[in-house]
Amino acid sequence: MSESGLLARRAGLVAVGTFASRVLGLVRESVVAAMFSVASTDAFFIAFTIPNTLRMVLGEGAVSNAFVPVFSQVRTRDGEIAGTRFLARFTGALSGLLLLTTAIGMLAAPLIALGYAGGLRSDPGRFELVITLTRWMFPLLLLAGLGALATGVLNVRGNFTVPALAPALQNVAMIAAPFALGGALLRAGMDPVLALAVGALIGGVLQIAVQLPALRRAGMLPRPELTRDPDVRRALTLMGPLALGLGVYQLNMLLSRLFASFLPAGSQSYLNYGQRVIEIPQGMFALAVASAALPTLSRLRSEGKRDELLALFRDSLRLMMFIALPASAALFALSEPIAAVLFGRGVFREEQILETGSSLAVQALGVWAVAGVRSVIPMYAAHQDTRTPVIASAVNLITFVASMCALIGPMSHVGIAAANSLAASIQLLVLLRLLRKHTGPLGLSQLTSSFLRVLVASVGMALFARLFARQFRWTDPHDELARLARFGLVGGASVLVFLILALALRTPELTEMTRAVRRRRNRAT
Repeated sequence: MSESGLLARRAGLVAVGTFASRVLGLVRESVVAAMFSVASTDAFFIAFTIPNTLRMVLGEGAVSNAFVPVFSQVRTRDGEIAGTRFLARFTGALSGLLLLTTAIGMLAAPLIALGYAGGLRSDPGRFELVITLTRWMFPLLLLAGLGALATGVLNVRGNFTVPALAPALQNVAMIAAPFALGGALLRAGMDPVLALAVGALIGGVLQIAVQLPALRRAGMLPRPELTRDPDVRRALTLMGPLALGLGVYQLNMLLSRLFASFLPAGSQSYLNYGQRVIEIPQGMFALAVASAALPTLSRLRSEGKRDELLALFRDSLRLMMFIALPASAALFALSEPIAAVLFGRGVFREEQILETGSSLAVQALGVWAVAGVRSVIPMYAAHQDTRTPVIASAVNLITFVASMCALIGPMSHVGIAAANSLAASIQLLVLLRLLRKHTGPLGLSQLTSSFLRVLVASVGMALFARLFARQFRWTDPHDELARLARFGLVGGASVLVFLILALALRTPELTEMTRAVRRRRNRAT
């Protein structure tokens, strides 16, 4: 199988697992929205953001940008035994770093809460709840970081199925926790929203446990060691710029949460619910392509195969845009119906639906940009360059702060969402521009025709979806089944319109997919 074909197959495996996790994440958010007031969920989402942001860099970011490239190089250069020894030593070093960060975070919870939610000090009860939840949530950093390391090891070994399905377990645990523990916590005089924190921690344990058998079968479950190793030192050196990038990204998130804490109650929740929706296309395909491509990009880079490396990069970018552009358009056009269908029940009524829909619409405009950033970052990781992405992150931060200050006054929480979308777009352009210092010309002009055709089909679909959706009322809480049926009709018709337009415009990605289906069908018969 060609490298691009292998990429598509692996990306498909990751996409299926990630899609399942994201759908369960939406079910989780739907349960949360229906069972808890926006005042309580504001506190939880602030606390959940803090260790989650650290996890993305010290856990998943360290694995993707520091561990995987060096691990691949060690195995290629020195063999399996050396690779296993490196894994043991890197696991020991990463575990120590995660434990230390977790302990500091739990002790410094009041100061961290002040930085992220200073606007809630006027409401002592809610502010204390943020502090408590922050302490409960910080051990998730350790669990998620080790789970990400297991995923990285299995991906390098060519196993993408089990790691892709593992994150879904956290959502299952968080869905079950309010029903199983909420009443007991309330009877004990504690806030029932703490059940979500317990569920997250249980899910983190399950995410590690489900990957252990696959690691054991692969012989990749060595005892962690705290031993000096030049390759581990090199991987940790690559993590240095990641720590700086963490500071930039954390400052972005801190400002977002801090500014929202001064806005009316519910602003944190509206932003979070919109974010969870857009994570479906971002996770289903963009993250899937990035995860599937990284081991191969690292290997091709270490083997000096520049032309194959660039060809695979262009394929990953083209595949990503084929999903991300229509996803951006569809989520923008159907933002209110989506908010109503997913969250419009229980205590979540018309006002909350409209505010969430506004947040989702603006965040949707940045889906393609965030997906693009996630597709470009593995190329820097393959070149073991973790410094340049920090520059792009700094540009993102500057753009975000400037645009948020200009927009938050007239647009409230929607201004924060708009600033994030604009900043991600600028960050993508900077990453693509600076990547040429490693690769020379990227050859992106070869993709122009494909991008334009997908863009035209996406805009046409969005116009149709918006006009069709306006024929119905979406905020009536007493009409849930009919609302769901209407959404299925509008959504299905919109997808059909996109496919018709893509076929008419002879979009190459759709043509390739059609041929692949025909070949598979012919082999089956």
